[in-house]
Amino acid sequence: METELASAVVENLKSKFGSLILGPFEFRGEISIEVTDNSRILEVCSYAKNEASLDLLKDITSVDFLGETPRFMLVYELYSLSKHFHLRIKTRVPENPANCPSVSHIWRAAEWHEREIYDLMGIVFTNHPDLRRILMWEGYPYHPLRKDFPLAGIACETPGVAFADSAPLEGGPFLSQPGAADASEREPRARPDQGCVQFKRDGTL
Repeated sequence: METELASAVVENLKSKFGSLILGPFEFRGEISIEVTDNSRILEVCSYAKNEASLDLLKDITSVDFLGETPRFMLVYELYSLSKHFHLRIKTRVPENPANCPSVSHIWRAAEWHEREIYDLMGIVFTNHPDLRRILMWEGYPYHPLRKDFPLAGIACETPGVAFADSAPLEGGPFLSQPGAADASEREPRARPDQGCVQFKRDGTL
């Protein structure tokens, strides 16, 4: 029933927006669509909320497809509290500039999700009411969830703000051992005995 409701909404979206909407794509009982032009995400999201009863924004996440163009993808997880169905909306965002309109005036919950994505992935949400870092400090020059950010971290100094050393678990790439009995053995760390290349704290071999 849920997939039928979501599919009906997708057909309505395709009728209204035409080739702007790709899909539906179904996987494990969940329906997704892709908006081919991220600059029009506001139109699609506004319709989804006001005309399709998708009144709950559960989450916004981002994906870094390093090496592809466009590089980034935004994923909006929507749910209808009245009709009880889920719809996932995706849109791609180019690297230069990595900008996308904010949907925070459609769903207030988007404010913190967009701040987190801006902070960790570097995507700027235009017309966001308070776009500033939410985990890293203001002035930090990197975006740690990008795939080209090293797992060991980057030592940097921002005068008058803070100093960041490399991550204490030097090395990498990191492997976990989920079946280990001891928690300290289960957590991710460099494991040269399992084929990991060992790096020093300065990032050199």
